[in-house]
Amino acid sequence: MFIWIIVAILLFVLVVVMATNVVAGGRRRRGGYTYKKADCVMTQSEKICFEALQKAAGNTYYIFPQMHLSAILNHKINRQSWYGAFRHINGKSVDFVLCDKVMLKPMLVVELDDRTHERRDRHIRDREVERILKEADVPLLRLSTVSPQDPLAVAINGAITRTSIDHVMGSQGV
Repeated sequence: MFIWIIVAILLFVLVVVMATNVVAGGRRRRGGYTYKKADCVMTQSEKICFEALQKAAGNTYYIFPQMHLSAILNHKINRQSWYGAFRHINGKSVDFVLCDKVMLKPMLVVELDDRTHERRDRHIRDREVERILKEADVPLLRLSTVSPQDPLAVAINGAITRTSIDHVMGSQGV
C-alpha cells in the first residue's frame, strides 16, 4: 500500500511539472519564458528625438539608443570594488549616447524625461545618473516631453541642433 501512495505522489508531481512546461498550443517551453520581436526598439517620443538627433549630429557622431551605463563607463577604478561599482551601474541605461565616429568615445548622453521621470523613484535614479556622468566627465542633455501626441514638442522646440549639442559638450569641458 505504501508503495502505491509513493507512486501516486510521483505521478502527480510529474503531471504538475509537465503541465507547467506547456504553453498555449501544446508546445513545450524552453527556459521557462517565451518572447517575440518588438515592433520598435524605441517609444514614439524616443524615435522622434532620435531622428532630430540624427539630423543635428550629421556625420560627426554615431547615435546609440538605450545604452547601459556599464557600456559607456569604466568601473575599474583603483581602490574601489570593481564588482560593486559594476553592479551599481549595470541596470541603469540612458536614452541616447552620441559617440565620435573615429574612436567611438562617448561624447554626450541624452535623456528624454517623460512622465515616468515624475515618479519619486525616478527622481532618485535620475540624480544618481547625473552624479555618475558628471564625475566621469560625460556631458548630459536632458529634454522634457510634453505629451506623446505632441511630435516631441516639434523636436523639443528646436533644442536639438548641432549648435546645442556642441554647446552642451563645450560647457562641460568636452
